[in-house]
Amino acid sequence: MNKSLLALVLLVPAPSLGTLAAMVLFPGSMLGHVLFAASKLWLFAFPAAWLKLVDGGRFGLSPARHGGFLAGLFSGAGLGLLILLSYLGFGQGLFDRALFIGKMREIGLGAMPVYLGGAAYWILVNSVLEEYAWRWFVYEKCEALATPAIAVILAAFFFTLHHFIALQAYCSLPLAAVCSLGVFLGGAAWSFMYMRYRSIWPGYLSHAIVDLFVFGLGAAILFGGK
Repeated sequence: MNKSLLALVLLVPAPSLGTLAAMVLFPGSMLGHVLFAASKLWLFAFPAAWLKLVDGGRFGLSPARHGGFLAGLFSGAGLGLLILLSYLGFGQGLFDRALFIGKMREIGLGAMPVYLGGAAYWILVNSVLEEYAWRWFVYEKCEALATPAIAVILAAFFFTLHHFIALQAYCSLPLAAVCSLGVFLGGAAWSFMYMRYRSIWPGYLSHAIVDLFVFGLGAAILFGGK
């Protein structure tokens, strides 16, 4: 089996399996939490291990030698506004606020301080880790198997899979499908930026801005009253 294909087979299913365990098969259980944590650890440890042990590469900080931060800024703002306008335009009719609030409380994010702490982690830390895993590692392995344009689509599709599973736990299937389309567009934009600039940081800037919109909207729904 091609090395790049093997890397994708070993990595891509992990977050979907972890999300499925935590949110569908064993929600609220210790087993679900452990499997989810193990999948996250695999997602972030496996690329580093593969780089050193299989590819024989060296660790780096992915410097943005070719710029790209304006593209990150404008794409993040554009995607964030698209999310906001979509919610205000038609999303409210598909959104079950009571279900969302219940799920937030179930996972411990129902209080403002904890929610803000979680938002800070996702925006400042998790987004970086996702760019490292999905844009650097997954995109490059896809690019080794296909043209850059196809690699952008494949990496975005793989990125969307576990988000779709998670979204179904928080909203209706139609809304989960719409939100997953948004995730795919974001993943495609960030993969394209990695292809263009060969750094995770322009995509991270865009990703962080989008997450800021998402968590801001979530806070308004969760704490803003009826």
